[in-house]
Amino acid sequence: MNTESTNQDPPNGPVTAAMVAGGLGCATIGLMTVLAAASKNISNALNWWNPAGPLTGKVLTGVGVFFAAWIVLHLVLGRRNVNFARAAGISIALLVLGLLGTFPPLYDLFAPK
Repeated sequence: MNTESTNQDPPNGPVTAAMVAGGLGCATIGLMTVLAAASKNISNALNWWNPAGPLTGKVLTGVGVFFAAWIVLHLVLGRRNVNFARAAGISIALLVLGLLGTFPPLYDLFAPK
């Protein structure tokens, strides 16, 4: 009987793909918020449902980017082990950018006077 164990950890690519995709989705929502504040045309284009105004377009664009990025990154990284600390740093940086983009004093700087 062979008692040798081949206990390998599964690849972390799927986890990092989802994590980075989440950061990209957040950054997209922040970018859409800044663009909507800067341009009335973009704000009108993002108004997909009148009761919510451009918020609908901002959020659904971010969700769409999240899912698209998740699929692509999962296909690229799905069977690999990647540097988790680097992926986490990228995700956190994208999340911070997204949060800053939705911070009213910041996006108001881009609003036309």
